[in-house]
Amino acid sequence: MVEILRKEVSTNFDDTVQLVEEAVKAEGFSVLLVKSIDEVIKNKLGLKYYPRYTTILACGPDLAKMALDVSKDVGTLFPCSFVVYEENEKVIVAHVSIMKASVELSIVNSELMAPVIEKTSEYVQAVWDKI
Repeated sequence: MVEILRKEVSTNFDDTVQLVEEAVKAEGFSVLLVKSIDEVIKNKLGLKYYPRYTTILACGPDLAKMALDVSKDVGTLFPCSFVVYEENEKVIVAHVSIMKASVELSIVNSELMAPVIEKTSEYVQAVWDKI
């Protein structure tokens, strides 16, 4: 089973989103999109309140290439995402490895994907350590 990295942080919500963006960029990822999902939910469903939830979509070009060289179908899980959300008055950051998920979902051969997972884990751990 693929584990979800989850961390409660002491910074406020907006500062945490910025912190995650900076950590991702510092490790060579490109930030493709930062989107307030709670705003979409509130606006589309006419809700007055929904807990804050922002996704940070990122791409590590070298990691993406490595994965796509194994199987083009891995791209169905792209991009890599980190989320920041509020829960019980706490700010949480979470991430799940799409590379590991691709193996769990039988999209790719686990042996061929092993070096990609290893390299991706190194990058993500460096980001995680900065958060």
